[in-house]
Amino acid sequence: MGDKAHTHPGAAGRAQAADHPASVRNVVLVGHSGSGKTTLVEALALTAGALNRAGRVEDGGCVSDYDEIEHRQQRSVQLSLVPVEWDGIKINLLDTPGYADFVGELRAGLRAADAALFVVSASDGVDGSTRMVWEECAAVGMPRAIVITHLEAARADFEEMTRICAEAFGGDDPDAVLPLYLPLHGPQAPDGHAPVTGLIGLLSQKLFDYSSGERKESEPGEDQLPLIEEARNRLIEGIISESEDETLMDRYLGGEQVDVKTLIQDLERAVVRGAFFPVLAAAPAAEGARQGLGTVELLELVTRGFPTPLEREAPQVTTPGGRPRELRMCDPDESLVAEVVKTSSDPYVGRISLIRVFSGTLRADQTVHVSGHGLADRGHEDHDVDERIGALSTPFGKQQRPVSHVIAGDLACVAKLSRAETGDTLSAKDDPLLMAPWEMPDPLLPLAIQAHSKPDEDKLSQGLARLVAEDPTMKLEQNQDTHQVVLWCLGEAHADVALERLRSRYGVQVDVVPHKVPLRETFGNKAAGRGRHVKQSGGHGQYAICEIEVEPLPGGSGIEFVDKVVGGAVPRQFIPSVEKGVRAQAAKGVAAGHPLIDVRVTLLDGKAHSVDSSDAAFQTAGALALREAAADAKIHLLEPVAEVSVLVGDDYVGAVMSDLSGRRGRVLGTEQTPGGRTLVRAEVPEIEIGRYSVDLRSLSHGTARFNRRYARHEPMPPQIAERLREEARAAS
Repeated sequence: MGDKAHTHPGAAGRAQAADHPASVRNVVLVGHSGSGKTTLVEALALTAGALNRAGRVEDGGCVSDYDEIEHRQQRSVQLSLVPVEWDGIKINLLDTPGYADFVGELRAGLRAADAALFVVSASDGVDGSTRMVWEECAAVGMPRAIVITHLEAARADFEEMTRICAEAFGGDDPDAVLPLYLPLHGPQAPDGHAPVTGLIGLLSQKLFDYSSGERKESEPGEDQLPLIEEARNRLIEGIISESEDETLMDRYLGGEQVDVKTLIQDLERAVVRGAFFPVLAAAPAAEGARQGLGTVELLELVTRGFPTPLEREAPQVTTPGGRPRELRMCDPDESLVAEVVKTSSDPYVGRISLIRVFSGTLRADQTVHVSGHGLADRGHEDHDVDERIGALSTPFGKQQRPVSHVIAGDLACVAKLSRAETGDTLSAKDDPLLMAPWEMPDPLLPLAIQAHSKPDEDKLSQGLARLVAEDPTMKLEQNQDTHQVVLWCLGEAHADVALERLRSRYGVQVDVVPHKVPLRETFGNKAAGRGRHVKQSGGHGQYAICEIEVEPLPGGSGIEFVDKVVGGAVPRQFIPSVEKGVRAQAAKGVAAGHPLIDVRVTLLDGKAHSVDSSDAAFQTAGALALREAAADAKIHLLEPVAEVSVLVGDDYVGAVMSDLSGRRGRVLGTEQTPGGRTLVRAEVPEIEIGRYSVDLRSLSHGTARFNRRYARHEPMPPQIAERLREEARAAS
């Protein structure tokens, strides 16, 4: 790599549909927010000839962050595909958001890609969330390379950042993370900073000067070669240690000169295997320039060192019934298997689905089978339907460039698939198949919303359904206890984008209201109640009297009704009526309007009238009796308690445990896990963890994760219960 001359390909850099899987590279860019991923994508597109010198497509927009929300927030919030062409290879660049709230978009990019470029800012370093994504990629053996950006920063130090990357990503083998090039610095500025103007190839020992705005290759001076000797020797040893030729290291240590071509071939094979992770440098082109620093080297690495779709292990495929199915994956002539990796809406085109084809060939006007399973708990219904493929296109910024077909290994967009959602599988109509879903994080930040006006109310359900169809990291809940519509999100930024999309895309204005947890009530002691419902108003009257006793039961018992009436004081046909009235009142609550649970209600006595007694009268009497018993009893307010598991770095365990205790949590235990992390298990009242996803991210600097599940309801502390009762009385 680095020993080949390139000419600017001009319009040829604007990639169209690929003709063979071997001529495709699918690359996802990963890195923290502000690391320069989007700028790097545009720099690569400019060098490949897909952009004009102003760095824009013909309509003047960006190729990646073109959404209005991204413009307003000044950051990426969604996955963007930017296809370019280099040396006859179509490169699908997948630009992902760096902010943790949009990890669903990152996961979609990882699903669609075959290799990853980790973008690290020389001024910011490596954050905890980037390390976690690296570990995810390592777990599946995804090939990776590292790109260091922001070299123009005053305190940027390429060598130091390379060392930090080796420590963060190298694990037990820091020599698996080594630079392929060293920066070449220009004259020192008055502030003492020497800008990076070029690169020196460690293998080719060539100098690549970008100071003129175009890459110019030359031989380094005699005084420059000693500067790279140590780094070059270390790189060669790192490559040889990963070589499939086991004799090469002995020969090298014995003094044999290894041919550069052999080293490059071994390097490329090690990168494809995910055993070696080269470090490169990159910077955008200056205004009016044609090539940004290091962009040619990056494109060379992608085309020659990253795997083709043919080399990727395919996800598991089954029939919709669950029977495993073997396919020659990434064969354009096989049965069709494609996946919707992202769904978005365009105000003019409608729904647009970004598709990765894993097998077969997807053609315009083809009828396909759409299978969607596994997200019923997030508001997505399982579905198996047939849909017709409309127009196929390759996106580039806001533009959609029509294509007639998409082969295995390639990505493209399909317009107007009405039922297909993110994560769904597209397959042949006569051979329906289903791909194993990818893991999505649970949304744990509740956002309770209500329509702003009557017209908004009419459009709300449809707008929310479209929103969750696009984003599987959201969950829609219609809470039957609190009667709230709750949109569960990954964080505050995620919630802000959801509200903005509801307003701008679907014309729905909503108000955010305080989220309520489903509280319960129960009796703290035994109590008796008498329900008397006697009315005379001419004609048939209403007459029903019943006497009950209520006593508390252990948690989880529900409502138990016992009949102990003797002598027919309450006619047999009206005993179910009393029970119905008691249960109806229990559902409404007896103190603060929350459902009553875990009590035994015993019907002891009563009176009836031969003419005026009725089912309705005894239902009313049963409800009155329960209310009277509650008036003489101590009523406990019960709150839901969640079992929480927090996976956190060892450095933050103490802070996390202290924080959980401050939330009235009970720590149940801790467990050491690989990678210097600890799993903390605790039980915490749900009312205390409404914003825990946001607070935990701040507390752990983005390195912790947690999940939660309902455990039980238990009595709330009296002072908190009284405060809630006062708030309820004030609200009413």
